[in-house]
Amino acid sequence: MEKRVTITTETITLGQLLKLIQAVGTGGAVKWFLQTNEVLVNGERENRRGRKLKNGDIVEVKGLGTFIVTRAE
Repeated sequence: MEKRVTITTETITLGQLLKLIQAVGTGGAVKWFLQTNEVLVNGERENRRGRKLKNGDIVEVKGLGTFIVTRAE
């Protein structure tokens, strides 16, 4: 099942999104999380916590689900 993540800014980093969806508790855990878990952005493996996500991007986190970035109007 896909879940929408609404942002109020133009972009959000992958690290911020992972904190927002409660995949990690702190920013320091993001690097470790990306090294040990499969995270796909628009169907491609991603391990950069600073990857900028924008409206319409799809993030799949193995074991947690699929998240669609949606910008608030």
